[in-house]
Amino acid sequence: MTKLAVRPAKRERRRSYFRPDKFKELLVMAEREGLLGGGRTQVVRGRMPEALVAQAKKRTGIKSDTDLIEVALANIAVGDDYAEWLLSRQGTVDPEVDLEF
Repeated sequence: MTKLAVRPAKRERRRSYFRPDKFKELLVMAEREGLLGGGRTQVVRGRMPEALVAQAKKRTGIKSDTDLIEVALANIAVGDDYAEWLLSRQGTVDPEVDLEF
């Protein structure tokens, strides 16, 4: 498993939505699903807007482009779909149901 260089300043850690342990959890889940096994043979390249990369690194505390891409891909591959599921439930409870509030 990849070791991440994640060390945002204490002030940033408190304000940031992202937590270094969240990245470790993502990578552990990806590893459990067999997504991190084998050699690192796939090359992924792309030209990105500098501001996008800089903001992603600032918010996450990740310094390495490779680690940033790995975490982003792991997030897509194993991220939870709870928000989408919850929104899909809209209107499924009968308005006449007594929810006691």
